[in-house]
Amino acid sequence: MTKRFRVGIVGLSAERGWASTAHIPALRALSDVYEIAGVANTSLASAKSAAAAYDIPCAFESVAELIASPDIDVVIVTVKVPYHREVVTAALGTGKAVYCEWPLGNGLAEAIELARLANENNVRTVVGTQAIVSPEVELVRKLVADGYVGEVLSSTYIGAGFTWGDEITHGDAYAMDSRNGATMLSIIGGHAIAAVQSVLGPIAEVGAVLSQRRQTVRIVETGDTIPMKTHDQVMFNAVLQSGAPLSLQLRGGLPRGTGLLWEINGTEGDLRISATFDAVPVINISPLRVEAARKKQDGWSELEVPKPYEFGFEDAVAARNVAGIYRLLAEDLRHDTRTAPDFNDAVALHEVVDAIERSDQIGRRIRIG
Repeated sequence: MTKRFRVGIVGLSAERGWASTAHIPALRALSDVYEIAGVANTSLASAKSAAAAYDIPCAFESVAELIASPDIDVVIVTVKVPYHREVVTAALGTGKAVYCEWPLGNGLAEAIELARLANENNVRTVVGTQAIVSPEVELVRKLVADGYVGEVLSSTYIGAGFTWGDEITHGDAYAMDSRNGATMLSIIGGHAIAAVQSVLGPIAEVGAVLSQRRQTVRIVETGDTIPMKTHDQVMFNAVLQSGAPLSLQLRGGLPRGTGLLWEINGTEGDLRISATFDAVPVINISPLRVEAARKKQDGWSELEVPKPYEFGFEDAVAARNVAGIYRLLAEDLRHDTRTAPDFNDAVALHEVVDAIERSDQIGRRIRIG
């Protein structure tokens, strides 16, 4: 029997959160290669509650104990962004494989530091930019690479930042302060940029506007109103290394209009990508509709999306692309390959986000790299 990799999760809540809605279903779908062996939180009581809720055999007394345990092969970091640096740094010191959710750090400097530590310790790392393994994004990447649209002339992307609207859950309230590193640009924008660059190649330069139009936001559970201290509108235009222009806009909340629409215009045809899951129309979570129109063709044709993996995530949509990242990690661990996005990839993505922020601050275009 092939050895299963024993996973320890840091930051799993018994009640809600990304780890419970995405990581747990993804790991269970891959039970032939992963075993959820333990959990650690800020308190033993919290860890025990999560272990009981998800039938996990071990609740560790502390994060340090989980990280040091010989019964853990892979450390999964799903805590809030401000705590990534502390937990990831400790995990890297053990030599275990480390999977950290995106964003890797609270800003570019932290990401660079964590990638440096990983490289110095020769640790296998993964960052959760799961949009790049979306079956639909993989199809679009192949179509563009195979010349389906000819030479790419331009691309436009419009998306919704559903968390940064009029209401927010209590657990996400920390994202209303940009100092915590979990902004609409870094999270929703980061996943979108990762997908765009995986298909069209790296961004070379950007000019950006980040705007805060809402001043307050309501906590759903309590009805309390708290100040919004971050942008809820993102607009930037960019030039790809290929020379093709790109425009991207994110609108906070769930606009009544377009939730997600990504178009790629080429000399021989066009591609149009949209979300099919209206509740969360973001590219790293929603299943997507891919439509194509070739030169001189009237109308659009919806393309059939190959299913390289099918786990039956109808009731756990957020887990399907996360499972794709876990599948890559398992193959890398077994065969000593490097196919999953790692901390060096995270730094490159942080550099784009940082350039967008600086462009807005100084009011001029920024070259990346």
